[in-house]
Amino acid sequence: MAEKILVVDDGKNICEILEFNLSNEGYEVECAYSAEEALEKLTPGHSLILLDVMMGGMSGYKMAEKLRKEENPVPIIFLTAKDTENDMLTGFSVGGDDYISKPFSIKEVIARVKAVLKRTETRQKKQESGPNIEKAENKLVFNDLTIDFDTKELIIGEEIVPLTRTEFEIITLLASNSSRVFEREDIIDLIWKDAPYITERTIDVHIGRLRKKLGDKASIITSRPGYGYRFNDSGK
Repeated sequence: MAEKILVVDDGKNICEILEFNLSNEGYEVECAYSAEEALEKLTPGHSLILLDVMMGGMSGYKMAEKLRKEENPVPIIFLTAKDTENDMLTGFSVGGDDYISKPFSIKEVIARVKAVLKRTETRQKKQESGPNIEKAENKLVFNDLTIDFDTKELIIGEEIVPLTRTEFEIITLLASNSSRVFEREDIIDLIWKDAPYITERTIDVHIGRLRKKLGDKASIITSRPGYGYRFNDSGK
């Protein structure tokens, strides 16, 4: 069965070009010309969204943020004429999986689509086989902090801390290997495999946002100047 892609862009010419070329690659493609229309068309059967950022009405960032708050894990690749580092980081912080600047080549879009779908498939297979660590009831527990692999939630006390998928994957990686210091390059290779656009600055931003959400527990992620980051399971 062909993987289904939803293209969301208020430029009909762009939609037509993407639909034609992605269909030739064997994908089933559906188009929407606004975020509002896309939310109506989106189904669990869609494997990926190609999402324009700047549109009339709801922006692509707002749509992505809404989907992630609803715990919809569908992969999202942003398409945008805005290409500063802050724009990219905003895209990742609201749950984007990739970021392509306009104007783009069709070959680049197809390559990115294949990479994100492959990465998603690999992640799903790992989840189905279970994380490669020992833990009780599919959880990691550090005093009153719990990482639940079934619900994909971080819980402190009785409060669920809302994390993006990337933030959850980072804290899971660190907590599952608490004796190890991860260099930024290690985190990039393990979390963003086949994504050459990620920089070390991106890691620092994600860690900063994660620490902010941890609040009083922020010290559980420590930095080793000149090396990287590790999970401090003592919390001290």
